[in-house]
Amino acid sequence: MSSPPQQSHQRYERIFAEIEAPFAFVDLDAMWANADQMLDRAGRKPIRVATKSLRCRALIEEILGRDARFSGLLTYTLAETLWLAELGHEDLLLAYPTADSSALRELALRSAADPERAPLVMVDCVEHLEAIEAVLGADAPPIRVCIDIDASWWALGGRIKIGPKRSPVHTVEQAVALAREIERRPQIELDALMAYEGQIAGVGDQPPGRRFRARAIRFMQRRSAKELAERRAAIVAAISEFCELPIVNGGGTGSLETTGAEEAVTEVTAGSGFYAPTLFDHYSRFTLSPAAGYALPIVRKPAPEMATALGGGYLASGPGDAARLPSPWLPEGLELDPEEGAGEVQTPLLGAPAADLGVGDRVYMRHAKAGELCERFDVLHLVEGDRIVDIVPTYRGEGKTFL
Repeated sequence: MSSPPQQSHQRYERIFAEIEAPFAFVDLDAMWANADQMLDRAGRKPIRVATKSLRCRALIEEILGRDARFSGLLTYTLAETLWLAELGHEDLLLAYPTADSSALRELALRSAADPERAPLVMVDCVEHLEAIEAVLGADAPPIRVCIDIDASWWALGGRIKIGPKRSPVHTVEQAVALAREIERRPQIELDALMAYEGQIAGVGDQPPGRRFRARAIRFMQRRSAKELAERRAAIVAAISEFCELPIVNGGGTGSLETTGAEEAVTEVTAGSGFYAPTLFDHYSRFTLSPAAGYALPIVRKPAPEMATALGGGYLASGPGDAARLPSPWLPEGLELDPEEGAGEVQTPLLGAPAADLGVGDRVYMRHAKAGELCERFDVLHLVEGDRIVDIVPTYRGEGKTFL
């Protein structure tokens, strides 16, 4: 596995000398190094590519063509899913339930035309099944669905729940009951299970400067991984007694090696690991190369030891803490002002390098959460070696803003 070229302010300044900031970019050398590492960590399991973490069709297609084990897409809205299907993509699994009745009607038409290639939609309750049935005609072929299983860890006998608050389906009995309910409905077909263990896949176990919290996270993740592997296997075994399950999906960038080792799992998912945003900097099990970022121009010098950039306040979704802020990256040593953070129209930068930055210079930033950067820019500049090899539209650049 080759290492990507060294990432430095000087290198990117040479590459982007003719490009006006602000702009966003992806370093393909780093992205492919991350991709190869994720394939190694997944073992023999194929990796379904999470589109919400990429939000750039050109890169999604490049990744799918890179290696046969990058197989299928995990989408995030039904409108996005249908758009990708219209463009020729197959093996589409919608990761979240939908209440979009117009999109469900369009899905029903697509399923009628080609039931075997139609996307799968996520369900976790009877109401989701009823919403699907409400748009189907009497003779319509079945819509294929996937049950979302709650992968969280219930500690202290269930008194504490650790993990994403997603599905109400947690136990074997609850999963079997919903699967049986689907079996009773001739216009809905169960083809998949999914369980996303966000407390493992999306939580770094090396938070900087927090040794005791790191120990607590590792303890939780070991216990959670063991419990989930046993419960997921039991759910799959119980449902497989009366229903074939071609797809059992699990994992995320941060749990590829543990989820991929489960016999009951047929595939794992990854998305954020391609771009490697800052939320994935603090894992003991792997180290990714920063592959995506954005450049901002310096437009003010409020004091000799400060430099203020235009824009930059691209905060990630999630809890309102410092980990969701973007981070100054290059030149190394810059810091956000703790009083102002990253701003809507300006971002003051501190640290020794700020004294050497003048109006018109540029700084390079990293965002915290993968695909959300693409909601800010119409295009991504793709870098390979020491040159820009392509400029490709994001979803936004194609006029698509799904959420």
